Amino acid sequence: MQFLEGMSRAATFVAVVTTDGEAGRFGVTISSLTSVSADGDHPSLLACLHHMSPVAAAILKNRAFCANLLHEDQHQVSDLFAGRLAAGEHAARFEQAPWSPGELGQPALVGATASFQCQVATSVLWETHHIIIGRVMNVRLSENPASLLYGHRAYHRAVQLS
Repeated sequence: MQFLEGMSRAATFVAVVTTDGEAGRFGVTISSLTSVSADGDHPSLLACLHHMSPVAAAILKNRAFCANLLHEDQHQVSDLFAGRLAAGEHAARFEQAPWSPGELGQPALVGATASFQCQVATSVLWETHHIIIGRVMNVRLSENPASLLYGHRAYHRAVQLS
């Protein structure tokens, strides 16, 4: 399909969205995360998750999530939360990746370049995906900002152009 081939040519950062609460602990790798606004009472960001994903259902029930931007050396963490490595149930993935509870209790992955603790502000079901907008309540930054990128169906590192 032309659309999928065209989108595969766009390089983007890799994020793992996590949640914990009444609906359970879940996490999934996504490439559809973006800033919505830095203005207002709180900054906001948008994440898209497939409507059949148990992670989307858990985020909507828990009403909170953490968006973890992965460091360029965390491609195995990306594969783990994408389900490419045999890890069993979603909660078992957290046994194979170091994390700590963030300020809202949402799992923040150790080593991520940035972790955004968010409260769900609103969501829209658009065809096959939930578009979830979160109010950013807290941000953790690592000392190394080198982010993992994905494009052309492979992981990449950013290089600075002179």
